[in-house]
Amino acid sequence: MSLDPDDPRPPYQQVSSVLRAAILTRKEGFVPGDKLPSGPALAKRFGVARGTVDKALDLLRGEGLIVTRQGSGSFVRERTERPVGLRPHLEAAFEESAVTIDFAGFSSETLHSAMQEPLDKVRSGRLAPESITVRLLLPDATGPMGVPVSVDGLRDEEALRKRAHHIGVTNAGGIKHSVEVLAEYGLVKSARVEVRVHRASSLFKLYILNGREAFFGFYPLRERTLAYEGQSYSFFDITGKDTTLFNHSAGPDDASIGSQYVQQAQRWFNSVWETIAYEREAQA
Repeated sequence: MSLDPDDPRPPYQQVSSVLRAAILTRKEGFVPGDKLPSGPALAKRFGVARGTVDKALDLLRGEGLIVTRQGSGSFVRERTERPVGLRPHLEAAFEESAVTIDFAGFSSETLHSAMQEPLDKVRSGRLAPESITVRLLLPDATGPMGVPVSVDGLRDEEALRKRAHHIGVTNAGGIKHSVEVLAEYGLVKSARVEVRVHRASSLFKLYILNGREAFFGFYPLRERTLAYEGQSYSFFDITGKDTTLFNHSAGPDDASIGSQYVQQAQRWFNSVWETIAYEREAQA
């Protein structure tokens, strides 16, 4: 474990980032239940002050990755079926040589935002995966959808679908460009983003990172009123930024609950991708 001298972040954030990646990727022998090295040992290993280590551990405790027991030390916490934030896990996924991200949901807006930091680190050379493959599974907003719909009679509104289509196109296109340009610049050996759509409305979101971690959450359904193209609409909509995600991580064997959940999530995604999903050029 070592700090990057070119990393502009404060040392405690760098320490937390290294430890987070080790925990999430199960490197350095960090698996649920394992005890972390003592504070003085970590300070010596990273070449920082003890207070810096304490602040780094505070961040990991806040994220629920570790738990500290009085008189015993800090331990890696079980991460199955627990509300989590996507961003640190996504960054840890980019520590691997082959990065794979499968997403099923409404627009990939949250993913687009969360990917910017690890992609910036690839561009600056602080992360160096060999390949990046992203698959986006989105609803086809060119036809009637379950959501968004008008509050009055649950009517289909073409204008609302047009707005949803624009959001999907913008974010999927942004992800596609920002990932694939890395290969054009020679920063990674291969980079590919594929987009397919389907006719079902997305009422939940699913992320699968490197085939080992799954994140699942239900979209909250809300009534909204907004103006679009000069007209006011009251409609039922979903809000991705308010979705609570639960993390399921593959365990040491296929029989663990985490492993079974990730396997079933991947099986579901692949089955939809390969059967009822199809490419729509305008949305890619």
